[in-house]
Amino acid sequence: VFNAKTAELLSHHQVEIQQQFPKEGWVEQDPKEILKSVHECVETTCEKLRQLNIDITNIKAIGVSNQRETTVVWDKTTGEPLYNAIVWLDLRTQSTVERLLKRIPGENKAFFKFRTGLPLSTYFSAVKLRWLLDNVKEIRQAVDEGRAMFGTIDSWLIWVCICGKNGGVHCTDVTNASRTMLFNIHSLEWDPEICQFFDIPMKILPKVRSSSEIYGLMKSGALTGVPISGCLGDQSAALVGQMCFQDGQAKNTYGTGCFLLCNTGQKSVFSEHGLLTTIAYKLGRDKPVCYALEGSVAIAGAVVRWLRDNLGIVKTSQEVEKLAAEAGTSYGCYFVPAFSGLYAPYWEPSARGIICGLTQFTNKNHIAFAALEAVCFQTREILDAINKDCGIPLNQLQVDGGMTNNKVLMQLQADILCIPVVKPSMPETTALGAAMAAGAAEGVGIWSLNPGDLTAVTCERFEPQINPEESEFRYARWKKAVMKSMGWETSEAPSNGDTSIFCSLPLGFFIMSSMIMLIGAKYISG
Repeated sequence: VFNAKTAELLSHHQVEIQQQFPKEGWVEQDPKEILKSVHECVETTCEKLRQLNIDITNIKAIGVSNQRETTVVWDKTTGEPLYNAIVWLDLRTQSTVERLLKRIPGENKAFFKFRTGLPLSTYFSAVKLRWLLDNVKEIRQAVDEGRAMFGTIDSWLIWVCICGKNGGVHCTDVTNASRTMLFNIHSLEWDPEICQFFDIPMKILPKVRSSSEIYGLMKSGALTGVPISGCLGDQSAALVGQMCFQDGQAKNTYGTGCFLLCNTGQKSVFSEHGLLTTIAYKLGRDKPVCYALEGSVAIAGAVVRWLRDNLGIVKTSQEVEKLAAEAGTSYGCYFVPAFSGLYAPYWEPSARGIICGLTQFTNKNHIAFAALEAVCFQTREILDAINKDCGIPLNQLQVDGGMTNNKVLMQLQADILCIPVVKPSMPETTALGAAMAAGAAEGVGIWSLNPGDLTAVTCERFEPQINPEESEFRYARWKKAVMKSMGWETSEAPSNGDTSIFCSLPLGFFIMSSMIMLIGAKYISG
């Protein structure tokens, strides 16, 4: 909850959402758990406000921000999800992508790029939805019977919070729509031709609205009757929260993944260096749409969670900073956390994670340092691509997100980029951006987005502390490690047929010939 006049954070609450990994490469979340966490956060935050003697009737608007691309299909008659949410990181659709690619002239991944801004990839919602339609009988049946609704997490939350099965509003905003690969980012409409290519019925898609308008009123809980009037995908929300409203302004958000967005204004710029063209925001029905270039890294904060949950070398995420600080170096160890392949600028789904440069001296401290360094190297790759596409190098990087509380990471980032890193004192700029969009909506009008009215934010600044030559040397070693991570995986599953030793022709021939020789020897000796 923010003060609309000062942008001051008044109160907050957060709940960690469980991720499920039912098979290798699969990542799911329970849509009902996500909804429950939202209700819990709203109620707890309102209780904290009461304890501060702040009247919750002063809350005038609600903004929604969400993981983009994560895909949900639900039944509009029962209000129940028909399958778990397939998370943006999920890789199960690789064979779907390859099948679709064969239908494109020249198997060109960028075939729809100039309409959608995106390459054909497992990352975006269209292929996740296609997989659901191909593999989940309940969803196919619900589509046939006119009961199915598709959406990203924002659509699911807004539909449920505004009446649900009793007349819920089925909508999304332009920023989330632009990440489905079904949306024309120029006409600002679902593209019938692309929907036909993916064989997705347009009747299940949400209505696309601007990022700042009243969608409806909350139907229950402490905020009953308060309008939901802001909706932005998380990275667009962070861009707004960092107040990057001018061409060329950029921010980098360190969350589960890492996302660097550069505002390109009302002009859509198409990258020649592996970046995405995406919608930054449209702050009102009658306001112009603004675009951004985006570099997406799949694994950032997720690598810290992996060290905690999978390797068990730390008990809390905060311990990683302590271990890395104790090491002070990776001691030549490099970590490429390509758990879900490599995103920008490579778009290489066959890559897998590797740790290389290990010696007997390497310990968990060095691995922790290498993990943080990996986040910084990935950001450097994206920043290099943005500088090439825009032609004007950034002279500093504005950062936000939960990982920016890690001072070792922030200093490492400045050292590897060779430019200052600037972190706002209030790191939750994604939430701030959603609040700004909600407060600025027509019919609410309590938050001015005029440049002269925006409050200056206090920041912490990290200056580079190593010489550029050392930075370049480490970066070159990292690039070498990246090359070694590629080409590990194929979508072809090993045969589930006959697994006897005789299915290997050379081995089978050897065994059979040996048996014949043994029988022959016994016959001769007899």
